Amino acid sequence: MSNIKQAFQNGKAFIPFITCGDPDLDTTEQCIRAAVQNGASLIELGIPFSDPTAEGPVIQGANIRALKGGINTDKIFDFVRKIRQDITIPMVFMTYANVVYSYGADKFISTCQQIGIDGLILPDIPFEEKEEFLPYCHQYGVDLISFIAPTSQNRIARIAKEAEGFLYIVSSLGVTGTRSEITTDLAQIINVVRENTDIPCAVGFGISTPEQARNMAMLADGVIVGSAIIKLLEQHGTNAAEYIGEYVQKMQAAMVNVP
Repeated sequence: MSNIKQAFQNGKAFIPFITCGDPDLDTTEQCIRAAVQNGASLIELGIPFSDPTAEGPVIQGANIRALKGGINTDKIFDFVRKIRQDITIPMVFMTYANVVYSYGADKFISTCQQIGIDGLILPDIPFEEKEEFLPYCHQYGVDLISFIAPTSQNRIARIAKEAEGFLYIVSSLGVTGTRSEITTDLAQIINVVRENTDIPCAVGFGISTPEQARNMAMLADGVIVGSAIIKLLEQHGTNAAEYIGEYVQKMQAAMVNVP
């Protein structure tokens, strides 16, 4: 059993996404520390991939910058070992199946356990194909996080019943990116989830403003934000940590006292 449940024990969870190595690992570390100091409940760390099919142009750009800077999986593993010496909140990796395949699933997931990664998110693996990774995740105590999308429909109950760690509720069709309005009937989706599992659920894709974060927190147990944070990294580069800390504080504050 991972530590992910701890992220949801003290009110609504704010979960920032940060691409490792964009623009370099020193900046990644500073941004993680700023996020933790300003109220992040769980950190979602992106392992860059050359063809990130679930990502919009903002996070694609972060992947490209990190890969051009020479980032690779081993460097990220070493990086997590370092920051785990004093950062204790739950952390999960978000990456793509080919990254895990090419490294070796047993070796990759066992290393996740060794360095203190609590969960794994693979957006290009359909729920029905998770068995390729699930035995290793169970062997090493790493939660394989499932997605529920607006198109999941009659699969929602089954996905919820088999969920681990937390459920990633995709707010909108399409790829990641900020959105001015979220029109999906998330309440109906989350009601089905609640009927089938006690595992917490967090909403991601398209959330960027404190108002959106508060609205989503009124429905779900947590909120995931990626593109808005990566935009700050793109804009401020090695000086981004200060701005990310301020942003996380505003988003987390908007979710305080949400029932």
